[in-house]
Amino acid sequence: MGCGRRGRSGRHAASNPPRSWSGPPGVGADGHPVAAPIQPRGRGIADEGGARLSNVLVLTPAKNAAHEAPGFVDRLLALTYPRERLSLGMLVSDSDDGTADAFRRETHRLVDGGWHAVDIWQRDFGYRIPEGLPRWAPEIQLERRRILALSRNHLLFNALTPAIDWVLWVDVDVVEYQPDIIELLLALGRDILQPHCVTEWGGPTFDLNAWRDHGRLHLDDLRDEGFLVPLDAVGGTMLLVRADCHRDGLIWPAFRYGLANPRVRTDPAQIGRPELGEIETEGLGVMAHDMGITPWGLPHVEIRHR
Repeated sequence: MGCGRRGRSGRHAASNPPRSWSGPPGVGADGHPVAAPIQPRGRGIADEGGARLSNVLVLTPAKNAAHEAPGFVDRLLALTYPRERLSLGMLVSDSDDGTADAFRRETHRLVDGGWHAVDIWQRDFGYRIPEGLPRWAPEIQLERRRILALSRNHLLFNALTPAIDWVLWVDVDVVEYQPDIIELLLALGRDILQPHCVTEWGGPTFDLNAWRDHGRLHLDDLRDEGFLVPLDAVGGTMLLVRADCHRDGLIWPAFRYGLANPRVRTDPAQIGRPELGEIETEGLGVMAHDMGITPWGLPHVEIRHR
C-alpha cells in the first residue's frame, strides 16, 4: 500500500567503500548471496509519465555541530542529482557553539552552486543532557528522544512545501556516502528506504534503530537475505521518505507509540530505557506499518558515520 496521493552477525571487513550493488544475480558486492536485482517501481526519479524529475528535500536537524558545516556542504555539493531539483532545510536547536552561523556561512555555496533553496531555522527546546551522563544513559533516553522527535517534526512542518516529492533525512555526522545515492534510492520506488549506516565499510551496523524481529535483527544480520529487506523500525542517519507519506500523517512520535503493536520491542534492555513503546525514529517505522507502509532497508548500500 502506497501513500495517499498517489544477536549480531554478518559482519565483514572491507577496505574500500562499496558502490551500489551491480554484480550478477545472486551475488552481492561483498561476495555474499543476495536476491536478484530489484526492478524500479512506482514514482521514482521521474513521475509516472516521465514528464519531470522529482523534487528532493534534504532535511537535517543539528545541535552543537558547527565543526561539521564545511564537510556537510562538501558532501551535498558532490551529489550527482540535478541541483535545481534539490532543496535543503535545517533546524538548529539548543546549541552554544555557533552552529546556525556556521551553516549559514557554508550553505551559501549550495545556492551559488544551483540548489533550488536553502532554509535554516532555529528552535530551542531548553534541553541539555545532565552533566556527567553519556547521551545513551537509560534514565535520559525518553526525554532525549522526545526532544529529537520534536526537532524533526518542527523541521518537517516548516520545510515541506507542495512541490516536494521526496524527503531525504540526513544526519550531519554521516561523513561519507556515494554521490549518486539519491538516484539509487529513487530508482527503487519504495515509500521508505534506509541505507546501511556503518563506521567502517563492510563492518557492523552503527544505526541500531533500524531493526526487525523486536530489535533482534539489524542490517548487518540481514546481509545474506537480499539487496532490499523489510524492516519493522528505522533509524534517522539517512532515510528517504516519500513526501506524501509525511503529508498523510507519518511523523516522528514524540511519545511512546505502538504499545499494542506486535512489532514493538518488549525487553527494556533492548530498548535502552525502562519505558516500553517506540519513540522518534523507531516510532516512525512502527507508525508506517500502522498506515500500511513497509519501510525497507538496504544492507549492501552503505553510508559511513563518524
